[in-house]
Amino acid sequence: MRVALHLARRGLGEVWPNPAVGCVLVKDGVVVGRGWTQSGGRPHAETEALRRAGDAARGATAYVTLEPCSHTGQTPPCVDALIAAGVARVVVAIGDPDPRVDGRGLARLRDAKIEVTEHVESNAARAVTAGFLLRVEQGRPLVTLKLATSLDGRIATHGGDSKWITGEDARAAAHALRAEHDAVAVGASTAVADDPALTVRLPGWHGRGKPRVVFDRHLRLSLTSSMVKTARTHPTWVLTLADADKARRSALEDLGVEILPVEPIEPGRMSMLAALEVLAGRGITRLLVEGGGRIAASLLAEKLVDRLILFRAGRVLGGDGVPAIAGLGIATVAEGPVFRRSDLRPLGPDAVEFWERSL
Repeated sequence: MRVALHLARRGLGEVWPNPAVGCVLVKDGVVVGRGWTQSGGRPHAETEALRRAGDAARGATAYVTLEPCSHTGQTPPCVDALIAAGVARVVVAIGDPDPRVDGRGLARLRDAKIEVTEHVESNAARAVTAGFLLRVEQGRPLVTLKLATSLDGRIATHGGDSKWITGEDARAAAHALRAEHDAVAVGASTAVADDPALTVRLPGWHGRGKPRVVFDRHLRLSLTSSMVKTARTHPTWVLTLADADKARRSALEDLGVEILPVEPIEPGRMSMLAALEVLAGRGITRLLVEGGGRIAASLLAEKLVDRLILFRAGRVLGGDGVPAIAGLGIATVAEGPVFRRSDLRPLGPDAVEFWERSL
């Protein structure tokens, strides 16, 4: 199952709106087939593993990170493929909460007299599948907030200079993070100030194109910005208030930008949860948010940051520098969002910390 989970991770950022799933077929102690969900969400992991195993799948045990699907979508049900292949046993890490599956896949296997074992490496499987699970169960994507800061938590000097706080190793790791997420987002202030491209720039990477997302309630994004100029070749989505300026909206749309309206919760104010729900409706399961301080504070205030990845450089910028997170209006320490550190690694001259939201 750990091998299957490793295979599943290959699909992260490539398979949305489908889950990233891994499958390993074992017979007489020998791996006879391996598969993972392919780019775009199909073929599924089970059918890939069965294809590679061929006749050796008969009598084998299938280790699958998520309950096999039992409904017909763009591909036939994976349970039918497993039954037809004659596997003897299926070991599953976690169930699929999708209402079209939700136990039906396991029931079909048992009805076919196939032995089923559940809850193997389930915690690890939930971590890999977290984006899909959140989209199905809560109607929003997994949100990872990535920050690159000085030792004292600054993302720029008082004059706005921010290139480069962290080194080349940290920047390469940040691009790898983009590759593992479905979409990459920034706030309007960062889009205007930094004019980022938000593309994946890794040697040899040829993955699925990532939608670039801008949280821009007043449509401040420049018509001559990098993202707008490349919107016809690289998907560019702007989340804005439903009553935003129509002329400005039309100008962006004419240049290839896709406008995603969000109903205001009060005049001039956009709910971050509502915006995330719009992204989930477009199939996004894993969202990487790269800044700046205002968008970070807005997501933290609504308790919508699931994972926090902090690249920290060994330099100090001082109290007049730009803080990584804008004001939260917190009166007591106990009110602050709490995260649990899951990992800490050196990264060239810098360090990277991984944190997960404490529930």
